[in-house]
Amino acid sequence: MSDVREWSRNDAARFFRAPTVEDDKYSRGVVGVRTGSAAYPGAAVLGVEAAWRTGAGFVRYVGAPSAVAAVLSRRPETVGGPDAGRTRIGAWVIGSGTNPDDRSATEAQALREIVGGDVPVVIDAGALDLAPTARVPFVATPHGREFARLRERIGIDGASDDLADVRAVSAAIDGVVLRKGARTVLAAPDGTLIAVEAGTGWLATAGTGDVLGGIVAAVIAANPDSPLVESAAAAVWLHGHAARIAAAATAGASGHPIVALDVAETLPRAVADLLS
Repeated sequence: MSDVREWSRNDAARFFRAPTVEDDKYSRGVVGVRTGSAAYPGAAVLGVEAAWRTGAGFVRYVGAPSAVAAVLSRRPETVGGPDAGRTRIGAWVIGSGTNPDDRSATEAQALREIVGGDVPVVIDAGALDLAPTARVPFVATPHGREFARLRERIGIDGASDDLADVRAVSAAIDGVVLRKGARTVLAAPDGTLIAVEAGTGWLATAGTGDVLGGIVAAVIAANPDSPLVESAAAAVWLHGHAARIAAAATAGASGHPIVALDVAETLPRAVADLLS
């Protein structure tokens, strides 16, 4: 498919800027996080960490009570508890580290309110079942197996062309689809296709998708007037660039193993490099 846009460093750089004297914590972007569970509290920690280190000015965690202590221990700047409409959330990330089979009635209602609202949402992992009925602008972030399940859920047969597959699912659910992989492919309902090859094989480790969710939400919150698919592509590029730096896989080097928190901790260096 010839109409795919290959995302570049210059494309990504447009979505990041240094704060000015006119900025405050709200203008830098406010992220709401409803991720993690008793079984996977680390997903909440990783997403919150990533949102902060991408440059969010305010992060509110409203996820599993069992994960709150871990989140605040790692990132005490984070505000815990319900939003109550006071913090001007610019983007949500939901689903990372959760299992829809374990979803309580209270949790289901909270998620329905988020995907039925008017604030853009990053829908990951255990919340992907909500994407087909979401009314809010959203970015769904499945990996390959999750993408196959999503496609089956909406009754679309797999195509021989991976790009056509992602585009078809995006059109069917009327939202941006970001299919994660060594070559991440993004599609928007208007037919836009973007491919991002900016990472390293060392990213194939647990938790890096949770980090990506936080990055995507932070970039969306900081760029409210930009197309979601482009904000998401910029986030994917930054995620891959941070991983390359963390793994020392730059300038042709093979690099070394990393863990997800290494990627999150390296995000400020990756942003600084983009701004240089």
